[in-house]
Amino acid sequence: VAHDISALMEYRGMKLQEAAQTVLDKVAKLGGTGGLIAIDDKGNIALPFNTSGMYRGHVDLDGKFVVEIYK
Repeated sequence: VAHDISALMEYRGMKLQEAAQTVLDKVAKLGGTGGLIAIDDKGNIALPFNTSGMYRGHVDLDGKFVVEIYK
């Protein structure tokens, strides 16, 4: 999964969020469910998931703690 995201960003010029969602969509087409946490070299984060919820947390650019479970 990580390799596929990296390759989409490097060779197709996708942004992190688009690449992560593209790979997760591919996993779903194969019958898989779940989510992922991705961080690029600029500190951008992507937290896509294809389930009803995914426990996740991060600190935003303003220093605010963000904790979420559902979409």
